[in-house]
Amino acid sequence: MTTTTTDTHEGIDMTKTALVVGASGIGGSGIADLLVDREWAVHGLARRPTGQPGVTPVAADLQDARGTADALGTIDPDAVFITTWARRDSEAENIRVNAAMVRNLLDGLPKPARPRHVALVTGLKHYLGPFEAYGKGTLPQTPFREDQPRLDVENFYYAQEDELFAAAARDGFTWSIHRPHTVIGLAVGNAMNMGTTLAVFATLCRETGRPFTFPGSAAQWTGLTDMTASSQLARHLLWAAETAGAHDQAFNIVNGDVFRWQWMWRRIADWFGIEAAPFDGNVRPLEQQMADDADKWRQIAKREGLAEADLSRLASPWHTDADLGRPIEVVTDMSKSRRLGFTAYQPTDDAFFALFDQLRAERLIP
Repeated sequence: MTTTTTDTHEGIDMTKTALVVGASGIGGSGIADLLVDREWAVHGLARRPTGQPGVTPVAADLQDARGTADALGTIDPDAVFITTWARRDSEAENIRVNAAMVRNLLDGLPKPARPRHVALVTGLKHYLGPFEAYGKGTLPQTPFREDQPRLDVENFYYAQEDELFAAAARDGFTWSIHRPHTVIGLAVGNAMNMGTTLAVFATLCRETGRPFTFPGSAAQWTGLTDMTASSQLARHLLWAAETAGAHDQAFNIVNGDVFRWQWMWRRIADWFGIEAAPFDGNVRPLEQQMADDADKWRQIAKREGLAEADLSRLASPWHTDADLGRPIEVVTDMSKSRRLGFTAYQPTDDAFFALFDQLRAERLIP
């Protein structure tokens, strides 16, 4: 289905316009690609925009209110997709910085001249708590549902939501909030990137003969979990923007299947032609397993002619450790979206394999 219409009688171009914030990240590149495919006019905002086909680059630092307003002064989008955040050393700083980024963005846009929808991507830390209290304390019962109340703890996701609500009340746009589980997709230099991290780790294990050892907890190894492909997130974002019944609501968004890591770990190992090491119940974080791998990756990259020799721009072990080290089973309910008509489905193992194929095609892994 195309979203482009042109009034041929009046000769007025009615192409829909989108602003994708964080267009070079995992979530942002996914929705940007989908919108380009649907023939939207897409502006991609980033501090250092990349040359994405079909995307008009917008360079802006969202922590700079004046600079953001200057960069956005001539853009009046039908839809805005906020897919970025900045990591800081404490949750208090995460709140201060990330709330300001959303506020500066929405204050910097021209007031809507026609209906506008703004979508904010957050995640399951809405239910699990911020990194400082991740998976601790009294948590909601799984599967997580959108009507469960906020935790009694400071969380930058809540601060971002509050900025969105305030701007919507002021400017009259509709909104949606999207809470994916861990996102599988292609991005270089991304702070939270499990798929590429596991691809790099498997490659290193194959090269060095080290065991492909699961880094996480017994609860994650044996319990049920789910994930979100960037393509699935993109479909959900566009669906909510174009579906009146989905406006002014928050949604979970996952692939639609569930799995156990004891099965998925073997599936990933098989793709890379290695054996999955037996799990003995001990947590062996990737930050420790990969601590001394930077030089080895540079050697592999030089030998194979890879596009990125800096291991830190491909792998984010700290984030993968946080997800795979959780002491509880984490599954997500999608009933709310299903009832409203969103029926897209993506097998998670296929999402991993598609990413690995793409990483190989882009010369990011050998």
